[in-house]
Amino acid sequence: MQGTIFFAHGSRDPLWRKPVEAIAVRTRELAPAMRVECAYLELTQPDIFTCVHGLAVQGVLTITIVPLFLGVGKHAREDLPKLLAELMVKHPTIRFAMRPAIGEDDQVVDLIARIALREPRQPL
Repeated sequence: MQGTIFFAHGSRDPLWRKPVEAIAVRTRELAPAMRVECAYLELTQPDIFTCVHGLAVQGVLTITIVPLFLGVGKHAREDLPKLLAELMVKHPTIRFAMRPAIGEDDQVVDLIARIALREPRQPL
């Protein structure tokens, strides 16, 4: 069984997580057999350890982590690899993969540019 964790920064504002969760919902629609979770670095729950534990209990053997960062700052470059190393020790039977930060994907860059060029829904 496979799982995906969308990993984002987190915020004190509970509405901040809505777009992250919308991505997870859409992923579940596209791949119903996939176990999909959202994890947050700080200020928002659940954290990545809780998500991985939950997936492990469900029998997930492969987990892909998708960092939802536009750029590769300290969190994507340093914090996440450290967390991943800890997860690999705690869950040696799970195979982990990590995608590059989502903002580094050419399709995402192209899509954001196209969205920026669209006519606004409502003029200011």
